[in-house]
Amino acid sequence: MLARARALLAEHPVVDGHNDLPWALRQVGYDLDARDLSRDLSEHQHTDIPRLRAGGLGAQFWSVFVRSDFAGDTAVSATLEQIDVVRRFVDRYPDDLRLALTADDMETARAQGRIASLMGAEGGHSIDCSLGALRGLYALGVRYMTLTHNDNVPWADSATDDPGVGGLSPFGHEVVREMNRLGMLVDLSHVAPSTMRHALDTSEAPVIFSHSSARAVCDHVRNVPDDVLERLAGNGGIAMATFVPKFILPEAIEWTLAADANMQANGLHPLDTSAAGMRVQRAFEEANPRPLATAKTVADHLDHMREVAGVDHIGVGGDYDGTAFTPADLADVSGYPTLIAELLDRRWSKADLSKLTWGNAVRTLRAAEDVARDLQTRRGPSIATIADLDGADPR
Repeated sequence: MLARARALLAEHPVVDGHNDLPWALRQVGYDLDARDLSRDLSEHQHTDIPRLRAGGLGAQFWSVFVRSDFAGDTAVSATLEQIDVVRRFVDRYPDDLRLALTADDMETARAQGRIASLMGAEGGHSIDCSLGALRGLYALGVRYMTLTHNDNVPWADSATDDPGVGGLSPFGHEVVREMNRLGMLVDLSHVAPSTMRHALDTSEAPVIFSHSSARAVCDHVRNVPDDVLERLAGNGGIAMATFVPKFILPEAIEWTLAADANMQANGLHPLDTSAAGMRVQRAFEEANPRPLATAKTVADHLDHMREVAGVDHIGVGGDYDGTAFTPADLADVSGYPTLIAELLDRRWSKADLSKLTWGNAVRTLRAAEDVARDLQTRRGPSIATIADLDGADPR
């Protein structure tokens, strides 16, 4: 099955919706000499070029993530630094990576045997309530924005925060409309179900979930409810299953809450994946063995998502280098053949797998581009402000 999986990926490589390598590089001051991606960096992180190649990656959305406790100009400037490092490592490894701004660029990279490199901003705090900043990110190459991260933004509710505006505020709806006009994909991972539904009501273009799994299989607030999955067929969007154990394995939820509390007790942010943070995590894991997710766990989510959303509306978004823990047999970006082998064993067809790995994501971006071309003939850039639409400027 692994040999068959590798052969399939050679023809239909993976488009992964979310990888936090830029944040991992931030931990070493973006020093690309210290983290030479052409070498095996498994001692430090989940991602490097040899393992991307081994995993059958054909395109990667690099997350230009900054934590949601960053705010205002700090969040915007940190996001710009994240964009900068993606452009730097793409330029540094031209034989392996190619910057991709369009679906056609993705196809060109594949034809050249290079990995298409796209960017996604993870959290609306990265634009500091400014549509001008949103357009600036798009001009720099960002092709999706996750509306929130773990905390609400003034105009959208997060899945892991208390309700603020009940989904999207009027300005939040305007953010979605402007993203549609630009051709920037609306990413609904991390957002509250109310925000998901509001965004689907407003968006004229396909939406994505860059790294979320099925809530019916694992009842975690970060996952997608079935009624939302059902709407993807009408919207044309895609839900990309994530590999983060606490989102896919029910037994891992409570264990991870305890691990997070232990990190905080040691004066560390739960998302700290630095060497110091990982020492604390590994010590906790040694004293408290964690429930292990596997490729079978991910496949259970994909089976359900295919049944509810349809095979044309699913993909994968591993969240590598954005999580301290990974499934036992999907330890890093080289693991995709193991997942494809599991799905082959479950009698997924080659046609279905080619949609999961490559076809659906490329089609979704192309459709967003088509919508943008049409909208740009009918309206110009929005100059609305949050004060105009929501009645106050939280900044």
